[in-house]
Amino acid sequence: MSEQQASHRTATPSSTGNSPYALVLAGGISHEREVSLRSGRRVADALLEQGWRVDVREPDAALLPSLADAGYDVVWPALHGASGEDGALRALLDLAGVPFVGSDHRAARLAWDKPTAKTLVANAGGVTPRGLALSRETFRELGAPAVLKIVENAFDFPLVVKPAKGGSAQGVSIVPASDALPRAMVEAYTYGDDALIEYFVPGVEIAVGVVDTGDGARALDAVEIEPVSGAYDYEARYNAGETRFYTPARISPKAASAASELALLTHRALGLRHLSRVDIIIDSEDRAWFLEVNVLPGLTETSLLPQAILARGGDLGTTYAAIARTAIGAV
Repeated sequence: MSEQQASHRTATPSSTGNSPYALVLAGGISHEREVSLRSGRRVADALLEQGWRVDVREPDAALLPSLADAGYDVVWPALHGASGEDGALRALLDLAGVPFVGSDHRAARLAWDKPTAKTLVANAGGVTPRGLALSRETFRELGAPAVLKIVENAFDFPLVVKPAKGGSAQGVSIVPASDALPRAMVEAYTYGDDALIEYFVPGVEIAVGVVDTGDGARALDAVEIEPVSGAYDYEARYNAGETRFYTPARISPKAASAASELALLTHRALGLRHLSRVDIIIDSEDRAWFLEVNVLPGLTETSLLPQAILARGGDLGTTYAAIARTAIGAV
């Protein structure tokens, strides 16, 4: 989908009748713009297959004034990054009285801030790697060498450094030793003002999707992630052939059960709704470690939640339509 198509595309099935009418928001100005465009296209196509009327557009200055008269039954934000996931847009849609797919603005803000999400999950009984959030201002005021020295003395390596807010593995570094830490911090701060440092937990990387199609939240099969390069970075996530996926994951029944329980615990502890994706590490003792949660999972052709839906013979159109109808009925 091109930028022009994202702004103007209207897709209507040949026989609409009283078909539900959805607006899919895609694009935006975040670092994850291209992923958003692909996700939005896939959502729109899936709803079209179910006989929905669908508009796809960019978020712009004309969006909010147009909602009152457009007659949409539901809005599906497919905006990755801050514009779609930090809660601001969702708060405005709430104020406008427009039903939308996904978590409300309060839950989205909690999930968007990774250190906050880790704390809430830990308080609810989940296991998450020990971590430390550091702002760019802390480095300026206290001096990077002194701050990093404290970190080096307090943590064992390897570590993971990533932006405290954001997605798609942008700005994420695995730090094998202390000499690589300064560069990792700079990389994380490229994508935001706060960085999260946490222990690297070796194990099997999986993602567990949670969906609610009208009968309560349920965990999908875990998707195992095996990057060809060894790192599940931005390129590995969205370029076909860069990662091998296994659904269900090649983990023990005990680990699969623990992962499902952790995903549902996370979904509930943060007050999420409709859909989410929880990123988890399964260690050598089959423990499930919470890493982060995404309230707007990628929905591209290589994304994890769609793979989990399809793995057991599910249909994307049927599932997405049910999620959208759930969002309409929740208002």
